[in-house]
Amino acid sequence: MKKSLRSMDAGPQGFALFPTAIGHCGIAWQGAVLVGVQLPEDRGEPHTRERMRRRFPDLAESGMPPVVVAWAARVAAVLAGARDDLRDLPLATGGVPPFNARVYELARRIPPGKTMTYGEVAAALGEPGAARAVGQALGHNPFAPVVPCHRVLAAGGRTGGFSAGGGAATKMRMLEIEGAFAHDTLALFAATPRES
Repeated sequence: MKKSLRSMDAGPQGFALFPTAIGHCGIAWQGAVLVGVQLPEDRGEPHTRERMRRRFPDLAESGMPPVVVAWAARVAAVLAGARDDLRDLPLATGGVPPFNARVYELARRIPPGKTMTYGEVAAALGEPGAARAVGQALGHNPFAPVVPCHRVLAAGGRTGGFSAGGGAATKMRMLEIEGAFAHDTLALFAATPRES
């Protein structure tokens, strides 16, 4: 998601990469809000950095202020298996289409180790039949994994798409790290979110 940040409130801004259990992620901030999070690119840290530069041309790579260090540490902990839903991290959603923002807010309520299907998310939004639109919104998620789009699966036991590096294999790896497969792989595809 390429966006201009000139209209946002002034404050410390920038982007940085940070190591996680699945590779180097990117994080971008403006003042006291996240403007983007980036999962690792397939070809490593230089490609993740280049992706961040393309997404946020108005931001320079810089050292993280203490609050951003704390946010990045929490994201890294989640990607190593910590049970943190990250719901309190502030997101800059002003440029996000309204339907997408609703999808992201609902996805943020899916706890680690639980899943929903695209159709279940659509129904929970009061938009039955909008499963494809939910999938498209999640495919444009600028905040993964803070908005945990990897916890939304296709119907019928299929993983569905995943736009991060590594595609569906990364999605399944993230779910495995969270313990979604701990008891029974079939539980992952149940009709309602369930504890692992």
